[in-house]
Amino acid sequence: MTSIVSKLPQVGTTIFTTMSALSAEVGAINLSQGFPDYNCSPELIELVNKAMKDGHNQYAPMAGVKALRDEIAYKTKKLYGADYDPDTEITVTAGGTQAIFTAITAVINPNDEVIVFEPAFDCYAPAIKLAGGVVKSLELEPGNNYRIDWTMVKKLINNRTKLIILNSPHNPTATILHQEDIDELSAIVKDQDILILSDEVYEHLIYDGEIHHSMARYTELQQRSFIVASFGKLLHATGWKIGYCLAPAYLMQEFRKVHQFLVFSVNSAMQQAIAEYLKDENIYLNLPAFFQEKRDHFRKGLAETKFELLPSYGSYFQSVRYGHLTNANEADTDFALRLTKEAGVACIPTSVFYTQGTDHKVLRFCFAKRQETLDDAVNRLIDFKL
Repeated sequence: MTSIVSKLPQVGTTIFTTMSALSAEVGAINLSQGFPDYNCSPELIELVNKAMKDGHNQYAPMAGVKALRDEIAYKTKKLYGADYDPDTEITVTAGGTQAIFTAITAVINPNDEVIVFEPAFDCYAPAIKLAGGVVKSLELEPGNNYRIDWTMVKKLINNRTKLIILNSPHNPTATILHQEDIDELSAIVKDQDILILSDEVYEHLIYDGEIHHSMARYTELQQRSFIVASFGKLLHATGWKIGYCLAPAYLMQEFRKVHQFLVFSVNSAMQQAIAEYLKDENIYLNLPAFFQEKRDHFRKGLAETKFELLPSYGSYFQSVRYGHLTNANEADTDFALRLTKEAGVACIPTSVFYTQGTDHKVLRFCFAKRQETLDDAVNRLIDFKL
């Protein structure tokens, strides 16, 4: 057998696959992987069927269906006041993860350094390493609600720093960027040759009257940013794997050079259907209230358990601390497995989002579920003998 040298020697099966498989095996309620257990809009499904019957079954344009790019431009202008040219600054992708990989691959060269805030979604570091870049991690802690210490960010920056990756609303911590963060970020990158990759796939899932501080709102930041979004989160259809990237033309030109050889184009009929569906602005304007109701209901139930609830400002995740309930030596990975097998509720241990496996005794639950699913999960957690 021919030997190979792995480019990702430390990478195995993702925690999402592991926990979902275990959940199915033991019959647990799966609050681990982030996907709804309810269907997307019947109207949207009908629009997809119509698009297929109307003949939209061949390759879409490489950058995406023009009607959809137009709707994305309109939505972005309406929400953030930002102008993006549909022809040169918007590309439809095969999900948010592909957009993230493409952006990193397009601009990171060997030995370029990329600042990543941990806990971080697990696709960032592998993409950086495959491009030959160097991951510079800054760990955030639940004790201060995972706020970024911008003084530490300044210390990480040097002449090899090429990219800062941000994620707001944040997975897994459900935190968001605030105006102070934007001010600090703007001051740090001013007059620096540093790009930003802003993972904003949960942009519409933000609560309590807060606003989403998209990079698109701020001209100085917009002009150096790739912004990644996801229709899977917006349309309750994560299995469709359709997202998009916004970037100024000089960055999008490089993005498309990679995109065209990675996937070339994305599902034609679904793009046509989404373009038509998004003409109803309430689809995205009503989404925060829809998910806040689920968050509030889930938090109210969890308050009856022995877990300590952390804030959930955005996304469809709720994190809890358990360290005060169990042997301090029990790793979050072990506790999550025990919770799945014994309580019948699957979650994600957040140590897997840290390069060093830092364990703050925090678990992440997904509340993008039907009310009866959440109620059943809460009752099981209440009955669980810790």
